[in-house]
Amino acid sequence: MAGTEKICAVVASPHAEGMRKQLQVALASAKNVEIRLDWLPGDAEIGVFLRWLAALKKPKARLIATCRRREGGGHYAGSIAKQLVHLSAAIRAGCTWYDLEVETSSVCPPELLEVMLGEGRELRSAHFFQRMPRNLERVAANLRKGGPDAIKIAAQCNSLAQSLQLLQFARSQRKIVAIPMGEIAAPVRLLSVRMGSMFTYAPVEQPTAPGQMSLEEAQKLYRADKIDRRTRVYGVIGDPIGHSLSPTLQNAGFRARRINAVYLPFLVRNLQDFLGAVESLGIQGFSITIPHKERILRYLEGCDPLAEKIGAVNTVVVRGKGKLYGYNTDYVGVLRALQTRIPLQNSRVLIVGSGGVARAVAFALAQAGCSVCVCARRAEKARLLARAVGGAAIARNQLRGEFFDAIVNATPLGMHPNIWQSPLDENELNCRLVFDTIYRPRETRLLQLAARRGIQTVSGVDMFVAQGIAQWEIWTGERAPHETMSRAVLRALERAEEAARAPRREETSPTN
Repeated sequence: MAGTEKICAVVASPHAEGMRKQLQVALASAKNVEIRLDWLPGDAEIGVFLRWLAALKKPKARLIATCRRREGGGHYAGSIAKQLVHLSAAIRAGCTWYDLEVETSSVCPPELLEVMLGEGRELRSAHFFQRMPRNLERVAANLRKGGPDAIKIAAQCNSLAQSLQLLQFARSQRKIVAIPMGEIAAPVRLLSVRMGSMFTYAPVEQPTAPGQMSLEEAQKLYRADKIDRRTRVYGVIGDPIGHSLSPTLQNAGFRARRINAVYLPFLVRNLQDFLGAVESLGIQGFSITIPHKERILRYLEGCDPLAEKIGAVNTVVVRGKGKLYGYNTDYVGVLRALQTRIPLQNSRVLIVGSGGVARAVAFALAQAGCSVCVCARRAEKARLLARAVGGAAIARNQLRGEFFDAIVNATPLGMHPNIWQSPLDENELNCRLVFDTIYRPRETRLLQLAARRGIQTVSGVDMFVAQGIAQWEIWTGERAPHETMSRAVLRALERAEEAARAPRREETSPTN
């Protein structure tokens, strides 16, 4: 398998027709395709699909047949003999490789495997769905017994440190596929292709292992097939992170300017774990979202004076020897979103929240001449923020008797997937304009309540795009392709909204 063929598309469906459709999609864009026969419900359905495959014009892609038994973490319930029969039929049907889990290979005489599968090339695999194995050297040695053509180790990684441990081991090996599994390891899956792994997996449709990104995402959004040792790595850190459209925004800019860079989402629950991986992953800059905007300050080598004054950072540049320097571009986003809609000078604005976003909003509006009021669940934090910008703290039970030119939600209440939540009730919206810094969904529950009362509404999309473009320009030192980046975000939001309205299709959900 050539090193340039970095993505292996995964074809997996609970029925033969679905397998056929997925394979056709995979063959249109991938040079390596894994066919998960064990996803099919039984021997008869496997036979139907393989007869169709045998009649297919020989594809240019390299096909890898997998019929993983339940003992190896797959879904095939039949015997080892039947498993080998199916893999043999897959080789005759055009698969040049087969993946055989160690649970089967360890109990099969080499002579039997040679007779049954000798015409194909073997990828021998071991899967650890619960934890990282203690001794990777021993695992690899066991896999190489009998002389397979290549080996695969897939392991659950509950930290970036574990992901790096697996990939650093892979660098010492020849012909190995190394797969860190799990949500935290998801971005490292894509980077694995430049860190020792022969390729990474990406499903055509439903994921077959924890932490997988789809084939469309891997190819179009992250351009994983183009990642090499010269690729500049950026990312966004937060918890949660799956909702973020920052990768869509930033990667659109890199693609438009033909910059060899990739921007990835990192689910970060332990900030020190992420920071410990920055140098090893070659990360040159990252965005920060909830809940790390204030926590990151203690780890910075230096900080932009404005960000230091705000007390929250949403942008980090990594300089020599992994030193971190912080900035805050939320400030820019707030002004961009509001200054064309209301006269900010002398406006009375209520900010709901007291975290990192709220601090950026408060300082931006105070500098623009607004009279700032702060209402937050934690009264003391609200008082401290209000005092920092020369404003006033207001208790929530006072809101019904107050009037504001604008109300700004700077909390995560209402953010995807908890779209039914709102930080305020309808009768608390006594204002001319409501601005929600949340951009997904575009019309939050708060904005729906405001619109019901005839109040002007502003979604967080404008702020999101503006702050992200400012980040892009800090990192690259170039002028950002504003229109291209903005269009990419709007298209992604439209597609997400269409998908949310569409009826859901039920699928089985195997684990690998």
